Amino acid sequence: MRPVQRVFDAATNRALEAARVLEDVARFLLDDAEMAGAFKSMRHEVAAALGGASHAGRVGARDVEHDVGVPIEGARESVRRGVADVVRANGSRLGEALRTLEEMLKTTGDEAWSRVESLRYRSYSLTAQLLERLRPVTARQWGVCLVLTESLCARPWQEVVDGALAGGVACIQLREKGWTTSALLKRTESLLARAAKFGATVVVNDRIDVAIAAGAHGVHLGQDDLSVCAARKIAGGTLIIGATVHDVSEAGAAVAAGADYCGVGAMFETAVKPERTPAGPAWIRTFVERHPRTPHLAIGGITAANAAELRAAGCRGVAVSSALCRAADPESAARELTALFPCPSE
Repeated sequence: MRPVQRVFDAATNRALEAARVLEDVARFLLDDAEMAGAFKSMRHEVAAALGGASHAGRVGARDVEHDVGVPIEGARESVRRGVADVVRANGSRLGEALRTLEEMLKTTGDEAWSRVESLRYRSYSLTAQLLERLRPVTARQWGVCLVLTESLCARPWQEVVDGALAGGVACIQLREKGWTTSALLKRTESLLARAAKFGATVVVNDRIDVAIAAGAHGVHLGQDDLSVCAARKIAGGTLIIGATVHDVSEAGAAVAAGADYCGVGAMFETAVKPERTPAGPAWIRTFVERHPRTPHLAIGGITAANAAELRAAGCRGVAVSSALCRAADPESAARELTALFPCPSE
C-alpha cells in the first residue's frame, strides 16, 4: 500500500493547497465571505472524505527526496500575469488533484470516491465564479451622464441626483475641485448608495485614490491629471478609466493607452469651462468615425435644445452638468435627454 499512500499524500496536499490559495483570493482580494467559506468548506470536506486513507499512513509514506516529479516544472509554472492567472492555475490544480483522489479511492473499494467526485464538480463551478468576480471592470456606452458639482445645483444635490437617476441617467461623475479627500470620499460613498438602486455607474473626477477607497466604478482623467497608463498601473482592471480628449491626437493617445471611454469636448460654449473653445458636433463625428468601438460621452454646454445636433452627428452618449444641476425639475430634464440618448441596452 505504500505507493498508493504516496499518491494519496501528494494529491491531498495539492488539493488542500490549491483550495487555500483560492480561499485567500476570495477572502482578502474580494472580501467575499461566502465564497471564501465555500473553499474553506471544501478543504474540510476533502479531509473528511479521506478518513479511510489515514493521515498518519499518508505522511509515513512521504518520500520527497526520491520523488521523481519534484524536479519537473511545467513551462508556465513560473509565469503568473495577474490574480486571474493564479486562480486559473490553482483551480486547475484543485480539479486535477481531486480527480486523482477519486480514481485512487476506487481502487481501494472506498465509497468515498463519490464524495470526492462531487467536490471536483463543485470546484469547477466555484473557480468559474471566482474568475467571473475577477473580470476587469469595463465601460459600457452610457446614454446620459450627470457631471455633479454641488455649487451648480439649483436644488439640494440629493434631489438632483435622485431625479436624474429616476429620469434614466446611467452614470454620475463626481466633479468637485478643491474638496478635501475626506469630503470627496464621503460624497462618493453616498452617490454609490443612491446609484445602486438604479444600477448606475459612479465615476470620480481626477482622484483615483478616492475612487479606489470608496469602491467607485471608475475615475475620469483630464489632460493635466494622472496619465491613463499610470492609472492602469495603480488600479489594474478594477476601475473604469475615462479620459478627456479635445482633438484627434489626444483621442488617439488615450485609446492607445487603454482608456475605457473618452469624454469628447468641448461641443458648445460652457460656463463650467469658459476658456475652452467649442469644437462643435463635427468633432464628435470625427471621433466616432476614428474610434467606433470606444464608448464616448460628448461634453460641454449640452442641453436638450442642442443635443439633437450631436445625435445627428453619430453621438451615442452625452455628459451634462448645468442642464441637470440647474434644472427646476431634474427628472423631467433627464427624461428629455435620455429620450435622445437611451442606453444601447434599452
